[in-house]
Amino acid sequence: MSADTPVRRTTWVLAGTVALTWAAVGVVALGRPDPPPPVAVPAATRVPLLPPASSGPLPSAAGVQRALAAGLTDPALGGAVAVSVVDALSGRVLFERGAARAVTPASTAKLATAVAALTALPSSFRFTTRVVAGATPGEVVLVGGGDASLAGPLTGKGYPRMARLADLATQVRATGLPVTRVLVDDSRYSGPLLGPGWRPEYVTGGDVAPVTALMVDGGRTAPPGSRRPRVADPALAAGRSLAALLGAPAAPVLRGRAGPTASALGSVASPPVSELVEVMLSRSDNDLAEALARAVAVERGLPASFAGAERALAGVLGEPGLPGPAVALRDGSGLSRLARATPAALTQLLSTAVVRDGLAPVLSGLPVAGFDGTLDDRYRGGPAAAAAGVVRAKTGTLNGVGALAGLVRTRSGALLAFALAADGVPFGRTLATQAALDRLAASLSSCGCP
Repeated sequence: MSADTPVRRTTWVLAGTVALTWAAVGVVALGRPDPPPPVAVPAATRVPLLPPASSGPLPSAAGVQRALAAGLTDPALGGAVAVSVVDALSGRVLFERGAARAVTPASTAKLATAVAALTALPSSFRFTTRVVAGATPGEVVLVGGGDASLAGPLTGKGYPRMARLADLATQVRATGLPVTRVLVDDSRYSGPLLGPGWRPEYVTGGDVAPVTALMVDGGRTAPPGSRRPRVADPALAAGRSLAALLGAPAAPVLRGRAGPTASALGSVASPPVSELVEVMLSRSDNDLAEALARAVAVERGLPASFAGAERALAGVLGEPGLPGPAVALRDGSGLSRLARATPAALTQLLSTAVVRDGLAPVLSGLPVAGFDGTLDDRYRGGPAAAAAGVVRAKTGTLNGVGALAGLVRTRSGALLAFALAADGVPFGRTLATQAALDRLAASLSSCGCP
């Protein structure tokens, strides 16, 4: 499973065409230092980098095959690894092994969710959480708009700045309304709280919260990254948090509905969809992935449920230039073992993101090997260490499944998109599989491969 990780430490700028050479490359050439401490990097100050037009000569197909040959025999891959490697600019295939085989994508499925969200939602899209007056004096209604990033005391400050429940409470207190009861309205979503193919331990193990339209701190009971269980009812937990912030911790908190003409008492909005996609990919945030999938469903006029999101994602991914039925998701996060995607579809998504306007956050959201996100503690030693800062990739891990899909600069300067999936790994061997996948990606980074 994926865990949240600290704020990004390396970013790209995407000006005019997409800028794809990462800042860490110059550092790595001098020998990899210890990564810098976490810093917030506002979008306005991101450093412009070289555009993809500066890509060096492509390796040959035979050269890529030679570079990967030894790593593909690693027993840690479980004997069933599927691979796709393409030129990121043109989509030209350089190497395939089982690339058309439908595999369990795990969290690499978030690449498809990201592309669908950026394609279907307006660039101005934000989730909004509101408080309105209730039907009786002293009653307020906390209305969930689907913001899985709504921050409470467990969410630290950083970039991007998330909407905060405390700010919403400040607005409500400013109205002078005495609060005697809090209702929570999470009716925006419908259907089951857990996705098809999910295991109950995903919630008790802290990987994801029950999917509701209202939650604070992702329904966590401890800071992000812990393995503490999520709350069973995130909406009621959010209502209790609001009651405490309003100075009425003993007020009853019940589920209810906001009236259609209820007076507004306050509202807060999430960061825009582009920044949410970056966070979702970098941290492999399952809650945010499910929220974005439902936002796509609402935008397409479908129910905000797992079934509605599945239909909506399939519809967007079936549009021209996207992989269509080669990606068949059952949720937005990739937690479902019923999801399927081919490695060729994942590299198609990545190469499309390189060249298509509006998809740049898919690229800037990819974790940087050895530096941030879910790759923060990988590529730190051994044969893969030389690729620290050079590989950017989305991770995917479930018991028995290891996957890695992203972009890499070769030694000759070519930009490649790759997808690696091992879905026949014995349970309990996923760490060894991750290391084997890292070594495969590192072999691409060191490839001159004429």
